[in-house]
Amino acid sequence: MIANTSKPPYYAIIFTSLHTNVVEGYDAMSSSMIELAKDQPVFLRVESARNELGITVSYWESLEAIKAWKHHLEHSVAREKGRSDWYTKFKVRICNVEKDYGFEK
Repeated sequence: MIANTSKPPYYAIIFTSLHTNVVEGYDAMSSSMIELAKDQPVFLRVESARNELGITVSYWESLEAIKAWKHHLEHSVAREKGRSDWYTKFKVRICNVEKDYGFEK
């Protein structure tokens, strides 16, 4: 699903990952993190796709919100579990979205 976001400017976190063969607990943790992010007052939306390469883009109102999310206790636990069990490699990119537009039939 394509996320409906607010009027720019806002920020995006692009999380790109490659998985290990370990899958136990991943789906539950991923769902839990999305629900936890949605509860944050400055979280806007999320989009995610996974094939061989996983890409999750979350949208936030500010850099301060992103910093608070990074240091959230449950998110920190999930991040460490990802490093130890689920990911062979990941990359995080933080972007300022200055303009967005789209098309829909």
